[in-house]
Amino acid sequence: MSPNPLTARETYQILRDIALGVRSMRRIGEHSWVEIYCGLMTVETDGWVITFYNDCDTLDYCDSCYNPEGSAYTFDSSKRFGTDPVELLSTWEHRELERLLSLM
Repeated sequence: MSPNPLTARETYQILRDIALGVRSMRRIGEHSWVEIYCGLMTVETDGWVITFYNDCDTLDYCDSCYNPEGSAYTFDSSKRFGTDPVELLSTWEHRELERLLSLM
């Protein structure tokens, strides 16, 4: 991991920007959200590389996020609630991000 890891809050801000339409994302890899159904999907937005976990067509958590400078957030299931950026999204933001992913 980089010497300056990204916080869940910093990563959440990028996810929120995507949900609000401030940033657009593109899929990295050949499989769509629906084709993956259960597994990891990676996207890119403005140099940020974000990997989400798709649990049966549901956005479950953010597995990792790397900013253009190389700092990273990585998911750790042993951490307490609120350390996954997806948990910080409002209900509407979560639903919108999930909808945008399903279109990819």
